[in-house]
Amino acid sequence: MNGPPAHPKSRSRGHISLLIGGACAVALAVVTAILPGSARAATICSNQTGSSNGYFYSFYTAGSGSVCMNLGSGGNYSTSWSGVGDFVAGVGWNPGAARTVTYSGTFNPSGDAYLSVYGWTTNPLVEYYITDDWSGYNPSSGATFKGTVTSDGGTYNLYEDQRVNQPSIIGTATFNQYWAVRTSPRVGGTITTGNFFNAWASHGMNLGTFNYQILATEAFNGGSGNSNITVGSGGGGGSNTVTVTNPGSQTGTVGTAASVQIHASDSAGQALSYSATGLPAGLSVNSSTGLISGTPAAAGTSTVTVTASDSTGASGSATFTWTIASSGGGGGGTCHVAYTTTSQWTGGFTANVTISNTGTSAISGWTLNFTFPGDQHITSAWNGAASQSGENATLTNASYNGTIAPGGNTSVGFQGTWTSSDAAPSSFTLNGTACT
Repeated sequence: MNGPPAHPKSRSRGHISLLIGGACAVALAVVTAILPGSARAATICSNQTGSSNGYFYSFYTAGSGSVCMNLGSGGNYSTSWSGVGDFVAGVGWNPGAARTVTYSGTFNPSGDAYLSVYGWTTNPLVEYYITDDWSGYNPSSGATFKGTVTSDGGTYNLYEDQRVNQPSIIGTATFNQYWAVRTSPRVGGTITTGNFFNAWASHGMNLGTFNYQILATEAFNGGSGNSNITVGSGGGGGSNTVTVTNPGSQTGTVGTAASVQIHASDSAGQALSYSATGLPAGLSVNSSTGLISGTPAAAGTSTVTVTASDSTGASGSATFTWTIASSGGGGGGTCHVAYTTTSQWTGGFTANVTISNTGTSAISGWTLNFTFPGDQHITSAWNGAASQSGENATLTNASYNGTIAPGGNTSVGFQGTWTSSDAAPSSFTLNGTACT
């Protein structure tokens, strides 16, 4: 479970072999997980795996410093550490799966620490992280950047790294690490793991047969802190459901007042508070009413996420793009768009869109609009952000591919669902200009 190669030593990936040793680790890990002797412990301070309240748990410490894990009710656990050399602890499932993970709680580290959905697969042997928050050591250091994916109201950077002759769940081995690191850290929410698995796969980063999967607190290299995390699967925060209506892609002009009303509902009828990230400069959201308003101050395309929350911690969000043109008018130049369905199966598909600049001036920041002729719905995207209102879809650039030089091109991919038709769109506009 250590990060890329700059980490000083291996961490919790060795705990299975430490407990049960050698090449039998995979087979025995499942047996260990159901042994009643460890399953009933409320406070755990030594290396072990087990089950509690219907959840799998795992605890590993390298032995230095002080750290313990307390198992609470349901999927709750808490940790407290001080001067720890290396530990990882969490609650989840064995085996893992492409499930929707919900969680809430607190994460208060001082020093190097991660909060992640963490797991392993075999055939191929892969260690993977979906990291929502981190402190100290950047988990992407030394790894290879592969792209981005937009999921669960945020953007995650994707990385791949290889570990050579390092401890693993099958003993010392060479294997790959897959990372997805959220660019706007958070503690609590929904993690749709299948979106990340599919995004990795689109870059040739394939998973194998799932071993365990936990919502893990991890800390190393000294430091101190605490966490208190409650894990669930397939539901929302608490028993309430908050639904936010996506307003669709927005446009505006620098110097001209703009506004959009966000509409949301709570299944229990509770009052909602609103927050937003990624708003264009000059705009803000009213936390009580959900009205976004103001006067745009700069041109560009922003990916906006609006979140509505109630007092129980239940929340919902919607993500859309907001393109602001300069007061003299924006432009994208001449363009050509190629849409390719890269994979299709019953009820699902992946597609790639290549945007070429056939003009004589660079395109700086782009928003691509098109209409699906079928009943497709985009569920996740990489190398850009995607939003959709009805049949109308919008793709916007990532931070690293917004500029397309004359004669150059860039590509964005996405995954989606369909029921009766997956027909490809035939017309596209880039920054308001029709493409061939």
